[in-house]
Amino acid sequence: MIMEIHSLTVVYDTGGTARQPASRPALNDVSMDVKSGEILGLIGPNGAGKTTLMRAVSGVLPVQSGEVLVSGTDIRRLSISQRARLLAVVPQARQMGGAYTVEQAVMMGRTAYMSWLGRSSQSDEDAVKLALQRTDLEDFAERSIASLSGGEQQRVLLARALAQSTPVLLLDEPTNHLDLHHQVNLLTLIRQLAEEQQLAVMVAMHDLNQASMFADRLALLVNGQLHSIGKPQQVLTRENIRTAYQTDVEIVPHPISGQPVIFPAEIVRAGATNYKADE
Repeated sequence: MIMEIHSLTVVYDTGGTARQPASRPALNDVSMDVKSGEILGLIGPNGAGKTTLMRAVSGVLPVQSGEVLVSGTDIRRLSISQRARLLAVVPQARQMGGAYTVEQAVMMGRTAYMSWLGRSSQSDEDAVKLALQRTDLEDFAERSIASLSGGEQQRVLLARALAQSTPVLLLDEPTNHLDLHHQVNLLTLIRQLAEEQQLAVMVAMHDLNQASMFADRLALLVNGQLHSIGKPQQVLTRENIRTAYQTDVEIVPHPISGQPVIFPAEIVRAGATNYKADE
């Protein structure tokens, strides 16, 4: 199983003014792939196109050109129900509606498999039960969504995506608003799922050091274009980060994993100055 993105271009209609054109490219000729069992991390500054790429790949946004293939099938040619059996999405953390219980919210991930009457089968029930187990939400099943914290609601969104039983999983900054404990748990679970179920995982990430340790490969987006793609050591260079983030950094290998660890140069210099002053 592999997801392929070929020459994807998305253009936003801005309405146009006397000084600006009526449209601008949000993504411009972006190509990449994700293999089964692999985690591809999307990185880049705010406005680089990470969320736009996620929404275009999932079919939420129309594209001007290009294609998204899952095992050779162009998802744009599929119905919403067919697409939901191939791609599951965990959107950015947001307040979910409180009219449903956790179990009901997770069951929504099975919509594509239900009969036209919306009745759940035993396989639907089993998939939801497993998703609740994997996200440590079994004790929350009967609780109202409104009663949960932001971190707990984020786990519900992941459980709903897992219940879809898809070969491709898309996550848009899933650790936003989570404390360190839940960040570690969530990323560890995603890694386990990628390996055990051979999922193709694409995840947009804000924290470069987390991305370095977590992803097999990284794709750096800058101004809607793919600037660099490869292993973390290939992508997280001083030159690439300076270009993308307009910031000077110091990069050292992690003492255990060898992955690049990034420090803003100004903070390093300030710390060195304070250290010398204390001597």
